[in-house]
Parts: sequence; structure tokens; C-alpha cells
Amino acid sequence: MIIFTSFLFGYYNDEEKTRETIDQESWLHIGDVGEWTSNGALRIIDRAKYIFKLSQGAYVAPERLEDIHMRSRWVAQIFVDGISTEATIVAIVIPDEQYVRKNFKSTQATMTFVELCREEKLKQIILSDLIRLAKENKRKYFETISNISLYSEPFSLKNSLLTMPLKTRRMNARKQFQTIIQSLYTIDRTTTNNLLSK
Repeated sequence: MIIFTSFLFGYYNDEEKTRETIDQESWLHIGDVGEWTSNGALRIIDRAKYIFKLSQGAYVAPERLEDIHMRSRWVAQIFVDGISTEATIVAIVIPDEQYVRKNFKSTQATMTFVELCREEKLKQIILSDLIRLAKENKRKYFETISNISLYSEPFSLKNSLLTMPLKTRRMNARKQFQTIIQSLYTIDRTTTNNLLSK
């Protein structure tokens, strides 16, 4: 997103940052991506630097999709990602422990949260709910999560996966979960493909 400005002269003692942010015609490049709503309002949907491209050429705004999937009562936190050689997106999900313990029928009181996050049945329940939310919100096929990995440790400032305003540090998360994300594309997808086709 760019805005015309006649009141901002630049960053104090930082010419490089000024040139990066304000062009020669006084347009301010703030790095947000927006869309026009049906009533003519501009809605910010993501940051340009976080958008990624999939193999079929489709661009994905992950924060927008994360906002949709956070509506699942099973989900405490979620990190949506994808790689350019694949046609779908995947996610790292931190389940809502309290909700899981109350509603997951296979839960045994003695199971640790780490053990619960290894339960394939729980993974499929959560994935089904995320796919339901994508369909309800009329997301395209490539915006529908095709596979997930459950992670027991919440994102926090301490583990460097959250910023001060409590947003996901996307680059840190991508680096930390790179191997897991890659594996989500290689795991047998029979169950996932069945869920997507419902």
C-alpha cells in the first residue's frame, strides 16, 4: 500500500531507510496489502513481505487466513505457511489445551499435552475444523490448509516466536518449523485429500 505524503520528510539521520520508504514523488510505501470492500472501504489484509507464492502462481496472504482459522475453538495459535514448489498451504497449530482436554473424547487425564499433540485422531479433528472454516469463509482451494502439525509449546516472547504486540515472528517461525513444514508435504495425504473433497 502506498500513500501520498507532503508532511513526512524522512527518517532522522537514516537516508537509506528514507529512500526505501518514501519515493521521489513523495509516495510513502508502508508495506501493507489491502483490498477494497463492497462498500468502498479499504481493508488491510496483510504485510507485503509476508505474502508467498505457490506453485500454480497463486499468492497467499497468511495472516488473513490465520485470522479465519483462529475462530476454531480447537486452536490457540496457528502459523500458516507454504512453499513455492507446492500448490497448497500447511500449518503449525498450537491447540487450545483446555478445550482439547474437555472435548477430545480420547483424552485420558494422565496424558500430557505433548502426548495429546501426538494423537493422530486429534490432528484430524482439528484439520477438519480448519477446512470447515475455510469453506464457510469461501476460501479458494489453495487457501485451504491441506495438512497440519500439532505443536505443544505456545509461541511467546521467550521463545522468540512472538513480537511485543503479540504477532507471530514469521521469519523465526518459518526457520524453526522449516523441516516440519517440508514434511507436511511428503506425508501420505489420503486422509487430507478425503477431507478436502467433502
